[in-house]
Amino acid sequence: MKVALFGGTGFVGTYITDELLNNGHNPLLLVRPGSENKVSRANDCTLKIGDISDKEIIENTIKESDAIIYNIGLIRQYPKKGITFEKTHFEGAKCCIDIAKELGVKRFILMSANGVKYEGTKYQSTKFLADQYLKSSNLNWTIFRPSLIFGDPKGSIEFCTQLRNDMLNLPLPAPLFFEKLNVINAGKFSMSPIHITDVAKCFVKCIEMENTYKKIYNLGGLYSYNWIELIDTISKASEKNKWKIPAPVEPIKMAAMLLEWLPIFPITKDQLTMLLEGNTCNSSTAFDEFDIQPTEFTVENLSYLSTN
Repeated sequence: MKVALFGGTGFVGTYITDELLNNGHNPLLLVRPGSENKVSRANDCTLKIGDISDKEIIENTIKESDAIIYNIGLIRQYPKKGITFEKTHFEGAKCCIDIAKELGVKRFILMSANGVKYEGTKYQSTKFLADQYLKSSNLNWTIFRPSLIFGDPKGSIEFCTQLRNDMLNLPLPAPLFFEKLNVINAGKFSMSPIHITDVAKCFVKCIEMENTYKKIYNLGGLYSYNWIELIDTISKASEKNKWKIPAPVEPIKMAAMLLEWLPIFPITKDQLTMLLEGNTCNSSTAFDEFDIQPTEFTVENLSYLSTN
């Protein structure tokens, strides 16, 4: 099957591309000029060079496909450079959905995120708007909402390697964030990490599964871990012994508000907000439906942290 993949050069997209090829599909990837070398197994893919704002190249990509995966996303935005959540998460997805309807390409799979909501951060609200727009269409849609995704980033950005680089490698104790005066809750927020290969398998397996039409799947690992447990596991996998101290989040949010426009500043105010909300879900039903034995969040499965 010919599958149009939007967002195929990043962390998740690289694994989806490999999974498509491993299952006999022909990926058609929209790739920004200059990013051709980021495509996994480029010689086995059909590359369409252009930008998500270019309606003509989107049409050329979709009209040759049997199914569409929209996986374009940002972890932070830079409005002064025109790089925004609104453009990538919502406007880009909306354009692809509209063109799919016009061309009669019915199968549409969307990468969303666990915890999206209308009155959330800009990241959450733009993802939510894309969800709602796709749900209102007459397409045979499936929406995936992953929690924290981990796995070898292969040169891209991934949560665990970023945490190691931006926090654990510093000669400072790791912060156990808490809000206001609730120091007793420091580091108690939790996540349900899911391995990247399990996410990619879900995307590719569902392409031809009619029972997944018009369904939303929250994807997380079998177990949830609080921030303290996450730091301990990532530290051990990175071969580090890290001290931890409670840290009020408000001063860090204030600093982020002033400095998050700098690429070198490690975190944004919205990222801190979402972090303290936690990010957990139960995906046992999804794993049964897709016949997947999930990869656990263990030191052994984070071994790439000591080598990359």
